[in-house]
Amino acid sequence: MTYCVAVRVTAGLVLLSDTRTNAGIDNISRFTKMFTFANPGERVIAMMTAGNLSITQGVMSRLRRAIQRAEEEGSEEETILNCDTLFRVAQLVGEEMREMQTEYRDAIMSQGVPADASVLLAGQRKGGKHRLFLIYSAGNFIEATRDTPYFQIGEHKYGKPILDRVIKPESSIDDALKAVCVSMDSTIRSNLSVGMPLDLAVIPKDVLGFSAHRRIDADDENFAAISLSWGKALKNSFADLPSFLD
Repeated sequence: MTYCVAVRVTAGLVLLSDTRTNAGIDNISRFTKMFTFANPGERVIAMMTAGNLSITQGVMSRLRRAIQRAEEEGSEEETILNCDTLFRVAQLVGEEMREMQTEYRDAIMSQGVPADASVLLAGQRKGGKHRLFLIYSAGNFIEATRDTPYFQIGEHKYGKPILDRVIKPESSIDDALKAVCVSMDSTIRSNLSVGMPLDLAVIPKDVLGFSAHRRIDADDENFAAISLSWGKALKNSFADLPSFLD
């Protein structure tokens, strides 16, 4: 399984994903779930995936091949790097998801393996606003709003409470970063199918690039400091709770 979380605040976008893939207790592997695309100064896109790995890798491969064909052949083929809007990017990703599901879903499920998959898409193009979408197996999608400024895919339940309590549209990038780190740390502690290392991407509003895009390993000092501080704060807050029977 996996856990991916993306937050859209007024100041920009923050994305964090794990890399663990679990096909049984004795078959655990690491695969990146984050994929990035950029046309410097024109647009920046980041995607995270969950669900059937063959489906999501196929979707990403098809998107990259389309970009490569357009660049090498000088064709006018529509791709996620030249289409008009981020909404259209979401449509193109959804179309590739639908084609992969149509081609492989029955064969995959006949082996007793789930074929469902999902994609978190975040980014911004020049002249447009920064946007965040959740794309489903059927290729349909929804967009983050002020009322719902974050999306999760994969093992989302353990990391949801902190997001509900903390994340608001007006939250700073730094607060969003801390929130997704706490959310991921809570999930890793409660679910063995989610694990390090992690992939992080930060897309500030109107920058059309990444202010952070890196791997967080198990010995990362910043992540460890947040985990330790959060654990201590929870213990202290619990100790300070009033007695229920008083």
